[in-house]
Amino acid sequence: MSTRRDFFKLASIAGGALAASTVSKVALAALPDAVTQTSPDTMPPLQPKNGRPYNPVVTLNGWTLPWRMNNGVKEFHLVAEPVVREMAPGMKAHLWGYNGQSPGPTIEVVEGDRVRIFVTNRLPEHTSIHWHGQRLPNGMDGVSGLTQPSIQPGKTFVYEFVARRPGTFMYHPHADEMTQMAMGMMGSWVTHPKNKHPQIDEVDRDFIFLLSAYDIEPGAFKPNIMTMTDFNLWTWNSRVFPGIDTLNVRKNDRVRIRVGNLTMTNHPIHIHGHEFTVTGTDGGPVPRTARWPEVTTDIAVGQMRQVEFVADEEGDWSFHCHKSHHTMNAMGHNVPSMIGVDHKDVADKINKLIPAYMTMGDKGMADMGAMEMPLPDNTLPMMTGEGPFGGLEMGGMFSVVKVRKDQKPGDYKDPGWFRHPKGTVAYEYGGPVAEAPRPPAQPVDVHAGMKHGSRVMPELEVQVRKPQGHSGH
Repeated sequence: MSTRRDFFKLASIAGGALAASTVSKVALAALPDAVTQTSPDTMPPLQPKNGRPYNPVVTLNGWTLPWRMNNGVKEFHLVAEPVVREMAPGMKAHLWGYNGQSPGPTIEVVEGDRVRIFVTNRLPEHTSIHWHGQRLPNGMDGVSGLTQPSIQPGKTFVYEFVARRPGTFMYHPHADEMTQMAMGMMGSWVTHPKNKHPQIDEVDRDFIFLLSAYDIEPGAFKPNIMTMTDFNLWTWNSRVFPGIDTLNVRKNDRVRIRVGNLTMTNHPIHIHGHEFTVTGTDGGPVPRTARWPEVTTDIAVGQMRQVEFVADEEGDWSFHCHKSHHTMNAMGHNVPSMIGVDHKDVADKINKLIPAYMTMGDKGMADMGAMEMPLPDNTLPMMTGEGPFGGLEMGGMFSVVKVRKDQKPGDYKDPGWFRHPKGTVAYEYGGPVAEAPRPPAQPVDVHAGMKHGSRVMPELEVQVRKPQGHSGH
């Protein structure tokens, strides 16, 4: 983590006219340090050193933005800028984000906090920030052209409001939104309750991440910002499996996971081995009488969901989006199914002419690894990852919740693979296998009952509609 104190203390705040009437000249005299983070690792929770106390969250493959207190106001400094994000080892993307990362750092405050956020624009075009889900003065809502002028390149604006209600929120641009969100500009926001809340439980582990999607062709570094729905990389906090960290908890911990969706489609988020309840949305806590147990919850575009469960089953439990193509990494679009066709030699020859050419295997997609087909530079395998029993064949929006009885309180380190008790792992049957009984085939008289001149129709007609692309995810 580094600071750019010298640069930003000299930076212009000409754009601060937005909030000039509410921010004193003393407050504007010096910007808070612009703290940056370049590591994609999950950072430890940032314990509050001042202000109201709270139990901090852990941002998956991310971090929380430090603040300073200025006469009772909690001040943050966000810098919108180009960033390089490692999506997983072996692939980096050239994105836009905040303070060195995409998504930007999580902002954590407490209900009732007065918050002042300085936003410096180092992008090549104007921007703004919308505080998604917040109750605030209309002029702080961050919609360019409607509630404020755009923040021009090189300028710094000031947003200031009171965090009025506890919950899970997001922030993202509301200027050239299609471009800037397709480039990775977004971040999480958590407002903790100031007192014990009748609808909000205390938890032992509190995770947060955002769903985002990109269209980056194999071998490329920049997203195609013209893509509307046909994305090929489905990410959690701009990371794909196997680059997404595991969620490591202690057995019998009460666990909260907060998820926000800034992709252009819905995501059924599914956990193995446990049942959770949705305890909160971006509208606030869900009343206890309106909760029910689930193993999958669908998160629509622009929504936030808080799910909670007691991690009372030891093991390595899959946690993923249940749209199967969202747990894959990029592949060549619009390629035909090659199941049943031995085309390895053809693929090798095409790869010499078109290095970015990728297609599926001849038995399914799992045999792509066996084909040992070379990948373009800066490209991840479509299905990858090694577990204790072999290949996981996953990508995209997939991770593992690791539950251990000997994980220490507050310890988020990866405990390694689970050691299964003897006799609790599925095994291959070694006995004889009888041939499955089948009914004898019956001859079919297609002429029975047929009238002169009529067509012979098969008893069952199956119509196959082949996919024509990845649109409409």
